[in-house]
Amino acid sequence: MEVAGQLASLGCQVTLIEKEQETGGHLKNWYHLFPDRRSSDEVAEYLNKQIDHDNISIYVATTILQMERKNRTFIIKTDHGKEIYADAVVVATGFDLFRSERKEEYGYGIYDNVISSADLELMFRKGELKLANGKTPGKIGLVHCVGSRDEKVGNRYCSKLCCITAVKQAIEIKERIKDARVFCFYMDMRMGGALYEEIYREAQEKYGINFIRGKVSEAGVTINNNLVVKVEDTLAGRPLKMELDMLVLMAGMEMSEGGRKIAEMGGLRTGENRFFAAADNHYGSNNSNIEGIFYAGTCTAPMTITETISHARAAATSVINYLKSGKS
Repeated sequence: MEVAGQLASLGCQVTLIEKEQETGGHLKNWYHLFPDRRSSDEVAEYLNKQIDHDNISIYVATTILQMERKNRTFIIKTDHGKEIYADAVVVATGFDLFRSERKEEYGYGIYDNVISSADLELMFRKGELKLANGKTPGKIGLVHCVGSRDEKVGNRYCSKLCCITAVKQAIEIKERIKDARVFCFYMDMRMGGALYEEIYREAQEKYGINFIRGKVSEAGVTINNNLVVKVEDTLAGRPLKMELDMLVLMAGMEMSEGGRKIAEMGGLRTGENRFFAAADNHYGSNNSNIEGIFYAGTCTAPMTITETISHARAAATSVINYLKSGKS
């Protein structure tokens, strides 16, 4: 949305192809953004204004079936029988959240009150932080690195945003349920962004959130149907067994399925982490291995919405420079 708006404002005719029924991606399901916990609706409003432009044609609920290049023109065929001709292509296929049911030991999709971080955001949006039986949870655990830094599922990389998401959500839980006991189970706290460390400190000092360094090995239920987790507290050097009312899984990011299909049909390289591989990590992060095809956002790596918008603006600059060079 951002790169389309930037290119349109610079005089380009842009066709925006969206596979979902509406634009907005994961942002439209989020509640508050870190680090300032700003409403995601404000950022969504900005992005919607970006694509409200006479130079932009939008096709929603549309899937790309074929992409080929003839001479210096890209021909894109969609599932609705349309052929779109372009001088340059920007791939902005985003990411998919790791499907938490792949970690069977955590019980997602098996036990009622095991949810994902995305599920919790939807609860926040609806204003309904309740258990499956309608009661208010009193003891809540958040598990970091679900589907990230995990050789078992083939994702060795860090998804970068899970730690700060857990801290933000833990605070929001405490603001809604003041007497709740909240526990974050982590391997390492990776708080590298602006104000992230300050939020982490605030979570402990102001909200009394408990951080336990140790990986949850499994979740189950007691005879009374309460959740129970097994975890090793590596700082205390002892195993823990804890009953909880709710368990929240911090799902990591993966290359989107749509992105994988486009990589195959377009001959685009992917990296070890299976996201699109940039031509150069330092000065060519928007460039692909195919001349005239560019990348924007989380199709290349996990990013915050702030980083995504900045990356999209850089992609627009790369496209304009390419078009001006006369290579199109």
